[in-house]
Amino acid sequence: MSKKKKKARNHRNNEITKGIFTILEKDPNKSFNYKQIAAQLGLDNTQDRNQLIRKLGQLKESKRITEEERGRYKALTAATKKYHTGIVDLTGRGNAYIIIEEFEDDVFVPNNKLKKAFHGDTVEIYIFPRRKGKKLEGEITKVVERKKTEFVGIVDQQKTFAFVRPTDFRMYTDFFIPKGKDNNANDGDKVIVKFEEWPDDADSPIGTVTEVLGKPGEHNTEIHAILAEYGLPYEFPTEVQRFADTLDTSIKKDEIAKRRDMREVLTFTIDPKDAKDFDDALSFEVLENGNYEIGIHIADVSHYLQPDTVLEDEAYERATSVYLVDRVVPMLPEVLSNNACSLRPNEEKYTFSAIFEIDKKASIKNQWFGRTVINSNERFAYEEAQHIIETKKSDIPENISIRDKAYTVSDEIVEATLEMDRLAKIMRDKRMQQGAISFDKVEVRFILNEESEPTGVYFKESKDANKLIEEFMLLANRKVAEFIGKRKPEPTFVYRVHDDPNEDKLMALNSIISRFGHKIDFKDKKSISSSLNQLLEDVKGRKEQNLVDTLTIRSMSKAIYTTENIGHYGLAFDYYTHFTSPIRRYPDVMVHRLLQHYLDGGDSAKSEVYEQKCKHSSDMEYLASSAERDSIKYMQIKFMQDHQDKEFVGVISGVTEWGVYVEIIENKCEGMVRISDIKGDYYIFDEKEYAIVGERTKKTYQLGDEVVVMVKDTDLVKRHLDFSLLGKHGE
Repeated sequence: MSKKKKKARNHRNNEITKGIFTILEKDPNKSFNYKQIAAQLGLDNTQDRNQLIRKLGQLKESKRITEEERGRYKALTAATKKYHTGIVDLTGRGNAYIIIEEFEDDVFVPNNKLKKAFHGDTVEIYIFPRRKGKKLEGEITKVVERKKTEFVGIVDQQKTFAFVRPTDFRMYTDFFIPKGKDNNANDGDKVIVKFEEWPDDADSPIGTVTEVLGKPGEHNTEIHAILAEYGLPYEFPTEVQRFADTLDTSIKKDEIAKRRDMREVLTFTIDPKDAKDFDDALSFEVLENGNYEIGIHIADVSHYLQPDTVLEDEAYERATSVYLVDRVVPMLPEVLSNNACSLRPNEEKYTFSAIFEIDKKASIKNQWFGRTVINSNERFAYEEAQHIIETKKSDIPENISIRDKAYTVSDEIVEATLEMDRLAKIMRDKRMQQGAISFDKVEVRFILNEESEPTGVYFKESKDANKLIEEFMLLANRKVAEFIGKRKPEPTFVYRVHDDPNEDKLMALNSIISRFGHKIDFKDKKSISSSLNQLLEDVKGRKEQNLVDTLTIRSMSKAIYTTENIGHYGLAFDYYTHFTSPIRRYPDVMVHRLLQHYLDGGDSAKSEVYEQKCKHSSDMEYLASSAERDSIKYMQIKFMQDHQDKEFVGVISGVTEWGVYVEIIENKCEGMVRISDIKGDYYIFDEKEYAIVGERTKKTYQLGDEVVVMVKDTDLVKRHLDFSLLGKHGE
């Protein structure tokens, strides 16, 4: 099936859901089998019918439709037709919008009809009859499931009880803490409070303080608070740590005998210089026919991480490692992440490998997937590999050496590095020609002292050494997905998918970038990709680069994990998965298990089970990335506290009715200038022009303008950075 058709199938997913409800609710006393529903919806191919069957199963599991008899589905009773299930999206003003899958529009619920629901909760909602020209409105009738039961807040101690005021601006109530339930917290402490109950006659929910994080503003307090806000742990439960510590991580002869032995093949790793876990390695060998055998070797986490264990349960719940500014919260305990599964040099390790025979033009001639054992010859930092690529020399100078002294690598490794770099560039060019988009967004990193205080910033660049590793990891991920995805019938598998960008968002992006002299070509899909790449190339080194990079990424759809393959738009791949980082990503563990299951001749796994795991993994990835962003924001504010008397040149990166956001060019720290603080005039928000305009002077501050700012206020607790606007740069 072509990529275009796969994309179309995904776009129809919501239509299929709506169509199911339309058919069942039209005749609620009648039951329908999937063939009857497919006929009415015009689903006339196998893939669409399979999608329909899966969707019917999901709706039945979530009790949104009933299965009256095997294979025949029915609407819920007519009496409950006006009741729907959805997710609460609370606003800062205390009102809510309910997101209902089968509805195109969200349903508005005023704050007096929330029925004690919190942000993210799954609720039952009654929808009022729609009035002409008015938005959908309803009231929550009951909370079906709490999204979270633990919240971060500040203690307000009274004589015989306490309150906890949540720090999340979307929480419209505080928690009442009875005597003896405050965990000895002092007034003003930042804590985690657990929701216990909310009696009908109580103004506030009742809670228990489960953990005292510390004093607001202190470094560890705020970092732990960020994790807690997203329900992310910062240490392993005792029983999980104990189980991991008792694992036998020794290399066994009988296990080696079951694997392809790659210990004598030249193998090395290339990672950041401060990395502690090395979950991928490359091997290189010249074959007699002149082609190369290149292996992508990935830590065999699934060998140690066995189903139905506390370690497996913990890894699944976490689903990902979390990378904060000053620390990593790993998915797996250190005995695995930094030791048994880390492909350290001169140590035998179990791996899962994708091995390719590649000719000098970077064409794949043969491939092999399976379990292996390796012994890495060398560990390189990206800087060292980059030095080899740039100089073509084997000497590594002291100033970039991770050994803290100069050393020389073998000619064999130099040859392998240079040839793989050449092949990687061919593969990258081919991807770009096929419509892949090159997102080389500048990443800000902080220089931290021993107390985790930020003393400076630097920008992370993606150079040839980074791109070498990236291309071979992409190759392994793509080919593993193809290997399974092209089987007939197609078995259940875990894909990493990325849908086409939203056209409305692209039009909005085009409107903004036109102010800088750029434009998007909307002629066809390839023209869009090509013009986006040209845009990203043209802004490199210009003042608007970070703004344009950020806005372009925001215009893209969000990549997710799913069993429904629609390809990957950003990479221009029809098939793509995540195979290469099982130490830090649970989906990669699932991919390893499924791949081995199918290599062993196993039947297709249950799609419903894996789809649920995919959704959980996508959700946890989103929470982890949110925590990472918050930690960066926190560190930006901390860094700017020591620069309150300095003037900075920045770019206006956002305009709202309450103020403008400014990103400082030299360090990428972003803060807000409140409209009420701008002196000399009364400024009005012009939504169409992405600007604020002075009512009297007509002076304009517009998205992309260069301005001069100073730090006005820093708030580590609320993570707010406020600037004073001194004027336009150059005026």
